Amino acid sequence: MADIDFDWLNRHSDEILHRTVEHVEIVAISMVVAVAVSVPIGIAVRGRRVPFGIVTGIGGLLYTIPSLALFAFLIPWLGIGRDPVIVGLVAYSLLILVRNTVVGLEGVPAPVLEAARGMGLTRRQTLLKVELPLALPSIMAGIRLATVSAVGIATIGTLIGAGGLGYLIYNEGLNQDFLTPVVAGAVCATVLAIVLDVLLLLAERALEPWARVRTQPS
Repeated sequence: MADIDFDWLNRHSDEILHRTVEHVEIVAISMVVAVAVSVPIGIAVRGRRVPFGIVTGIGGLLYTIPSLALFAFLIPWLGIGRDPVIVGLVAYSLLILVRNTVVGLEGVPAPVLEAARGMGLTRRQTLLKVELPLALPSIMAGIRLATVSAVGIATIGTLIGAGGLGYLIYNEGLNQDFLTPVVAGAVCATVLAIVLDVLLLLAERALEPWARVRTQPS
């Protein structure tokens, strides 16, 4: 392989941006769906050993399936493209997000729950106003981990026509024995994972104003 071709990078800057946007779309849609599915499941199974064991068992089984194999299994139902990749990423996120949701909810101190009930809050109000806010750090930790993992796994999606940064790595790089697109795709994926992780961390802090107050120097 030749050295990095900076002229190629300059000539293909629009394509690199396009593939990066594709990658962001795939990851973003996957994570929104994963959170929308996993958090309610976590709420439903917390404190219930058998349902929790079944859900995490299924999630663990899905997590052990190689990504390309899982995407291939989904093609007969979802076709070629980003849809099987999105569903696959949701499946891979299930274990992490459900487990972190349950851990966060079960970590809420009992005296806090008793105080909420003493104030006349209903079970739904306690969940929304007390339990979920206090469980947020654990839930967000799961979202951050799932998102960073999804950025990497999504690169394989190009092998079934999903596009994204994997297109640079596999189609324009490895398939043509050309180093520059491989490096470009890998660097963009790494930077994207870091940027998304930082943005999620900032979002977590924005959703926890009490944490900012607690950490301010006296």
